[in-house]
Amino acid sequence: MEKLSIIIPAYNEAPTLRKLVEKILSVPFPVDYEIILVDDHSQDRTFKIATLLDRLVASGRIRVFRNEVNRGKGYSILRGLEQAQGDVIVVQDADFEYDPAELPRLLEPVLKGVAKVVYGSRFLGRGVPQGMAFPNYIANLFLTGMTNCLFRTGLTDMETCYKILPKDLMMSLGLSARRFDFEPEITAKLAKRGVRITELPITYSGRTASEGKKIRARDFFWALQVLFKNWLGS
Repeated sequence: MEKLSIIIPAYNEAPTLRKLVEKILSVPFPVDYEIILVDDHSQDRTFKIATLLDRLVASGRIRVFRNEVNRGKGYSILRGLEQAQGDVIVVQDADFEYDPAELPRLLEPVLKGVAKVVYGSRFLGRGVPQGMAFPNYIANLFLTGMTNCLFRTGLTDMETCYKILPKDLMMSLGLSARRFDFEPEITAKLAKRGVRITELPITYSGRTASEGKKIRARDFFWALQVLFKNWLGS
């Protein structure tokens, strides 16, 4: 592995984006890395902050793209994937619910060649993750359980943001998700390929809808639809 691409889809994340990027830049990654910021046509100062960070950080480590209209998280991730120059991909939410300081530990099995795909699990070794609303906790357990039933996986956290995998594998999956259906789609397609997913525990600091969390109840039903669609083979 020569380079890691960290894709950050962002929509109205002005309060946290700069702090997040500064935290990433402080992490001692064991490999070269790039940050790909994809602004999903934010209505706040997200894009201005992203372009400012691009100018402030030397060596071209940060690259910024902006969707002409709001297209959704999945679309933004796939746009970032098209631009990625790294050998391995990870998605980082811009809201700082996930701590990038944990990424080197998640990368280690990939670097050592003992795992091809690594998921960071918010549920390994703990109960309800910090800040996660109880309805979201139940929805996560249900969707992960449904994934395990349909695809014979043994996951504890299908919906986690932290998924580390080779770029060529990710591109070969034919992903088409546009919103929050990205997580079930990529997991289902990896499982159908017979790719083993290794899980490692991570910390998590959830936020509420009033603090800017964007996933909604309807996204639960979209996730179910995507799981069954892939299970049926369509």
